[in-house]
Amino acid sequence: MPQETPDNLELKHWWCDPTTEYAFVGFSYEVTACQSAAQLLDEFKDIRQHFNSRYVRLYGACDREGFYDDIVNAAWENGLGVHALIWFGFNGDDIWIGRRDTLLANLHSNPRAKFVTRVLQFGSEPLFDNVLPHDQLATQVELAKANLSSLSIPVTVSELAYGYQERGGAQDVLDAIDSINIHMLPFFSQNASTANQSWPLVLNDLDWFIAQGNGKKMYFDENGWPSVTSPSVQPNSPLAVSDVANEQAYYILLDQHCEDLKKVVGGGIGWFAHIYSDNQEPGYGIYDSDGNLKFPFHPRTVC
Repeated sequence: MPQETPDNLELKHWWCDPTTEYAFVGFSYEVTACQSAAQLLDEFKDIRQHFNSRYVRLYGACDREGFYDDIVNAAWENGLGVHALIWFGFNGDDIWIGRRDTLLANLHSNPRAKFVTRVLQFGSEPLFDNVLPHDQLATQVELAKANLSSLSIPVTVSELAYGYQERGGAQDVLDAIDSINIHMLPFFSQNASTANQSWPLVLNDLDWFIAQGNGKKMYFDENGWPSVTSPSVQPNSPLAVSDVANEQAYYILLDQHCEDLKKVVGGGIGWFAHIYSDNQEPGYGIYDSDGNLKFPFHPRTVC
């Protein structure tokens, strides 16, 4: 990052072309714990320097005043972009409206926010979780795009293929979003077994988005395979195996198919590892709850 915060005139040429973003791009990072500014700085440094990440994709919500300013600062200081998130939660309430308004206001008021916020997401899985009818969600995307147009921040929805499919495809949402941010969680397929056998499951969802996405850039943002099950993480196949070896094997599989993912329309698939630490979501972390790497993790960032 430069010594001084740039001005708006530099936004046009600020970001790399999305067509250059493929392979591993960073981590999902849950913020429900409302991490301190110091912890954010420390862990974003690790994400950038240890794993060569480009981005952090936020997951969950922290409603502490000024929290997104801490996110922006930690990202700025460590040369990271942020996939920001308007979190709906799972209670069917309208708390997301206040979160939306707070985040939009912050993106305008913090002079560095537009230089680290790569995209604004609505999520997580608002279609699958029946948060809003798809036409209302599409309207929210369009309103946010208009609000952020002067900041050149695109808008998307973080969602499963099935979330679209069970609503007739929700083509209005796919047409509204600027990029397609895909939840790729093959462990939950009714045909799941072991991670190293999951490539056909990945392709099944990916091919649907390619067919419906009109050439838009795509990311796997909530993307991984759990090492343990929990009350909210249960397989839909009796053959699905959850252990550390399979969590690792899933990311190895993506690395093995780097060239295939690079060929996908829009400049290839950029993928995130879900999630940074088991302290954030049990079983999905690259780090365990004691802060130890669960397996060697040095995914390809180029092929």
